[in-house]
Amino acid sequence: METSTTWRPPLLWRFLLALSRVVIFPFCRLRVSGTVPAGLRGGPVILAANHISPFDPLVMVAAFHKVGIAPRIMMTGGLFDAPVVGAAMRACEHIRVDRGKAQVADALPAAAQALKDGSMVLLYPEGRIGLDPWMWPERGKTGVARMAAMTGAPVLPVAQWGAHAVLPYEAPKNIVGALLRALVRRPVVQVGFGVPVDLSAVSGTPGAQAMRATRLIMDGIDVTLAPLRAGEMETPRFVDRSRPVDMSRVRPRS
Repeated sequence: METSTTWRPPLLWRFLLALSRVVIFPFCRLRVSGTVPAGLRGGPVILAANHISPFDPLVMVAAFHKVGIAPRIMMTGGLFDAPVVGAAMRACEHIRVDRGKAQVADALPAAAQALKDGSMVLLYPEGRIGLDPWMWPERGKTGVARMAAMTGAPVLPVAQWGAHAVLPYEAPKNIVGALLRALVRRPVVQVGFGVPVDLSAVSGTPGAQAMRATRLIMDGIDVTLAPLRAGEMETPRFVDRSRPVDMSRVRPRS
């Protein structure tokens, strides 16, 4: 894939990246392992991450600042409609995703253009906070794989763990109590950068390729996540009681 330009993160986005580390500091202790390889830092790169808590996007942003990258993020359209926040998202040039609406199809070409411009782009392949009962990544949607096929951009798995001990699934309900408990405990939250997913051997029809590539991408997130939750490979040490369970998208794991 040829990039037309090298995207420069807007000043507001660079400021918010730095601010995120200040914001999360009272509520948790951030630990980051791995990094983005030097050869990929100029973009384009697709970052594929798991999603377990309303707090983990903020943790992810702080980790990005710590390793010195500034990806554009695919975010739910509701954030873009909110006062102040929406204006900030647009100013930072993040990418709107209108799930469940006709406009959802616009997100893929917008992200592909961002990659063409030399950006890194963060996506959550699960498309929601995962509801696997053991908190492993559930079956992903094929958007990341289709974007990789469309652009040729490498896919780098990013895993995170511990954000569910700061803000539970039910947030913003009972958010004040959750944050007060986090202030006292300051749980460790971890972000790990994995190795690029090898999609070179994926073959078949476009639909079959997307499904097979999605499985490889989710397996890559699994591998990156495993060391972060050592000692919690089955039942998490912190159990989020507000989080429902959905077995319909549970993935077989090796």
